[in-house]
Amino acid sequence: MTGKKIYFASDLHLGLPTHEESLPREKLFIQWLDRIKPDTAELYLLGDIFDFWFEYSRVVPRGYNRFIGKIAEFTDSGIPVYFFSGNHDVWMFDYFQKELGVEVHHKPLIKEILNKRFFLAHGDGLGAGDKGYKLLKSIFTSPTLQWLFARLHPNFSLWFGNQWSVSSRYSKEITHIFRGEDELITKFTRSVLEKEHFDYFIFGHWHSPIIFPLNDTSNLIILGDWLVSNTYSVWDGEQFKLMKFNNTGEDIVLSVAR
Repeated sequence: MTGKKIYFASDLHLGLPTHEESLPREKLFIQWLDRIKPDTAELYLLGDIFDFWFEYSRVVPRGYNRFIGKIAEFTDSGIPVYFFSGNHDVWMFDYFQKELGVEVHHKPLIKEILNKRFFLAHGDGLGAGDKGYKLLKSIFTSPTLQWLFARLHPNFSLWFGNQWSVSSRYSKEITHIFRGEDELITKFTRSVLEKEHFDYFIFGHWHSPIIFPLNDTSNLIILGDWLVSNTYSVWDGEQFKLMKFNNTGEDIVLSVAR
């Protein structure tokens, strides 16, 4: 792994608001993947890569061929890719694992990477509070609901799912101002640190790119998104950086973890 780097990105929301309108975003993300591929040791995609996703046993959503093909290039060349389901692509099952060799996670992953401890997740629903959202998530992750949804014809179910997802997203601000200590995710990470140490907590979901120091040796990282920010993070074993992709030249360093 000498000279190689670990990359993290999230919240691409492919398909928002339509496949056609999200295509430039997909192509931009592929430019980024092409740029990082030569020095990538591992790639982590931390959720909401799709704005809506549902896999039937013999049908997957139409579109996204450029993105899926590029991920296949990574795994075929021996680069491990980890995919975390988010609240928008929670109905991801085994297609990426079987077809692409991607490791799919529906729960947080604790892992040591280049001698540092990482806590990785999309981030939604962690910790105390937000009971309404947690109830809704429990409904959507219900095997019974998933079985019933799969009984619908794909022409209707995928249309309905996309309509629901788009209306949900546009009912709120696309961007979010991270509120520091007032965020539930900050309270959650601090509660975890009371029991065990992590150098980096990395999440998507909040669309607000930031490195937020929790103490002298632990940081909370929100990756941002590819709707507005075009941000990602990279760890080379010495420095952890929050970056902004610049498709016309060198990428911009937004922040470096202390």
